Amino acid sequence: MQSRQPVISKKLLLPFILITSLFFMWGLANNMTDTLLAAFKRIMSMSDFQTSWIQIAFYGSYFCLALPAALLIKRYTYKTGVLTGLGLFVAGALLFYPASQTMVYGHFLAALFVLAGGLSILETSSNPYVITMGSEETGTQRLNLAQSFNPIGSITGVFLSKYFILANLNTASEAERALMPAGELQEIQAAELNAVMGPYVGVAAILLLVWVAIAVTKMPEVKDEDKQNTDFFGTLKRLIHNKNYRQGVMAQFFYVGAQIGVWSFTIRYVMLELNVNEGQASTYYLAALILFTISRFLFTGLMKFFKPGILLTLSALMAIISTLFVVFGNGLFGVISLVAISGFMSLMFPTIYGISVRGLGDDTKIGGSGLIMAILGGAALTAIQGQVSDLTGNIHYAFFVPAACFAIIAGYGLVAAKRNRE
Repeated sequence: MQSRQPVISKKLLLPFILITSLFFMWGLANNMTDTLLAAFKRIMSMSDFQTSWIQIAFYGSYFCLALPAALLIKRYTYKTGVLTGLGLFVAGALLFYPASQTMVYGHFLAALFVLAGGLSILETSSNPYVITMGSEETGTQRLNLAQSFNPIGSITGVFLSKYFILANLNTASEAERALMPAGELQEIQAAELNAVMGPYVGVAAILLLVWVAIAVTKMPEVKDEDKQNTDFFGTLKRLIHNKNYRQGVMAQFFYVGAQIGVWSFTIRYVMLELNVNEGQASTYYLAALILFTISRFLFTGLMKFFKPGILLTLSALMAIISTLFVVFGNGLFGVISLVAISGFMSLMFPTIYGISVRGLGDDTKIGGSGLIMAILGGAALTAIQGQVSDLTGNIHYAFFVPAACFAIIAGYGLVAAKRNRE
């Protein structure tokens, strides 16, 4: 049984709510981005591997900015990190406007890189910050609670994409576009890229208000005995020799790769199996995110009674079974199995994070950045999944990649449960 201590005290409720709102906002941005793979595949007649560059730019930025973010919050405060991350988030979202005017794919990738850099700093700051807002014993449960609002943002992001981006895509196929006069095709693409730009610029306006609210609110400060002297190499050495942390970074890499791979190709899979367009297929993506949200609240409640490692192992095993149904199934059965994976993925990220940073003390800030850098799995493994789909000509086989990732996570859960008993 877990401790009955309060998950969050009343005096820290407002700061907790403000930081938790950020989990909502980066969930929105993450899943709006996932739908861009299907959008750009149609707009610019791209292959699955070419569209995967969206995730390479997005999660590659996560990797590049996580460590600088950790050094920033180590030297200053979590609040500084949050405000810096929000600023880059706004800048990246606003860059979608000039990208829509130039109509160059690389410019959209650059805007995503800046935007995701802001998200990297936000996650590096916010995840450990939430854990410190109370006892270490309830840290994993508190992070799961905050992370429960992340998929609500994800649902909102897919809703925005469904009705403002995907619904505005021209239904002309790749073959039909290839036969169009250049001027006519450019006119269609301009309208489609303006539809892509709109939601991002709108989100930027809301983020400015959030930035002001956090800037004027007194936030709790976390004591750090080594604030002035970061001792980066000493911290790095301790982390490398910490077996629990090292295994957690590896598990997080494969989890994010699995999650982004599953979600990035959901619309493509549904379109193929049910013979529907992008807008109709996104309804099933929404269903997956709703299930993800409900399951995360459910798992957060279960953590009052069961150890995180046990729940992580069971959920990973069920995710493997569901993914194999996706590979070997078809039609509505395959689609339902694909949606079900999200329910079992829901507790994985915060649980792996919480288990990994437990006991790190002053090394938590740098350690947290390593777990955010592990988000690079979303770029690397999604690209591999796209290559498998292109080379085999069968998107079903691409889902062997997340199945293998879930097997690794199940093994990590068993090791974490055993270590907890010891």
